[in-house]
Amino acid sequence: MPPAEKPTILLTCGDPAGIGPEVVLKAWAATPAHARVRLRVVGEVGMLARVLAERAGLPQLAIEGIEPADPRDSAADRLLVIDSGCGRDGTTAGAGGVEAGVVSAAGGASAAAAVENAARLVRDGFARGIVTGPLHKAALHAAGFDVPGHTEMLARFCGLADTDVSMMLWLPAVGSPAPRAGLGVVHVTLHESLKCAVARLSTERIVLAGMQLAGLLGPLLDRQPRIAVAALNPHAGESGLFGDEEPRLIAPAVRRLAESGIDATGPLPADTLFLRASRGEFDGVVAQYHDQGHIPIKLLGMHRAVNITLGLPLVRTSVAHGTAFDIVGTGAADPASMLAAIDAATRLVEAGWPGQTHAMAASASDASHGSR
Repeated sequence: MPPAEKPTILLTCGDPAGIGPEVVLKAWAATPAHARVRLRVVGEVGMLARVLAERAGLPQLAIEGIEPADPRDSAADRLLVIDSGCGRDGTTAGAGGVEAGVVSAAGGASAAAAVENAARLVRDGFARGIVTGPLHKAALHAAGFDVPGHTEMLARFCGLADTDVSMMLWLPAVGSPAPRAGLGVVHVTLHESLKCAVARLSTERIVLAGMQLAGLLGPLLDRQPRIAVAALNPHAGESGLFGDEEPRLIAPAVRRLAESGIDATGPLPADTLFLRASRGEFDGVVAQYHDQGHIPIKLLGMHRAVNITLGLPLVRTSVAHGTAFDIVGTGAADPASMLAAIDAATRLVEAGWPGQTHAMAASASDASHGSR
């Protein structure tokens, strides 16, 4: 029998005025993923050639524009680029006038065109997943895109509401991408005030977050993950002295997760939970609100963290850093997060994700509304 065809994964550079093109070029030359998947950059050949010629510290790569159906494997010494084409209004989204380190509508339009065209290529069967570089929100808005970022843009492209998608932060263990180890964090609530987040907590939302986390960590780790659910209040409520959310909302969610076959523990005090997780006691944490999960992950390893979108019918991973306009062209751009994002996308595509997570999420949703 002939060998199975390698799946294709698409990379986008984000805003061309930022470090996105630099980390894509560095990661392309360094990733071992070429042996397992076919990589393609969706972008502009001219922009990438200028970046290679003008910015410091980049690998020497040949650049070639190709068609979406080109069957060849990718390799570390030759960048294969599918032209990002036109923006949603049919106009060319060229980055020719973009100045490095400067916010511009042209930069935002170029970044958005690459993402939208990558999504079309996945929809049309040319690829299985997308790995995105960093956007600049002001540039995106200047270009007429009224979305907070990649996550919402892709949700709307897929016909979903912004609230249908969420994120997991994945922090590979030091030494990754080789070892199948690391720490994942999913948030029950995310971009809202702390007052609103506490008001919106529910057992059903915690169960869904735990299901999503377990469904995503399985392919990344290639085994059943160990999940910890964080408490909301100091000392996990201190037996009700500091609040009743732990026995009323969180403990029932942990029981339901365990009953579904997930290795779940909690609620555990957040001030020691992340220390325990960082030492390998847990593979994943369900955080109750934004800063409870984001602060420890960024302290533990911001530059190698990966953002993985939950709820999309496709694989999408991303760097966890911004455009870093202040270091563009200095040679200081670190490709660690892009390398980790490529590795995570490769593992998820090979495992057939997101099907497993969608099935688990549907099961959680059915459980929260009673059987029908």
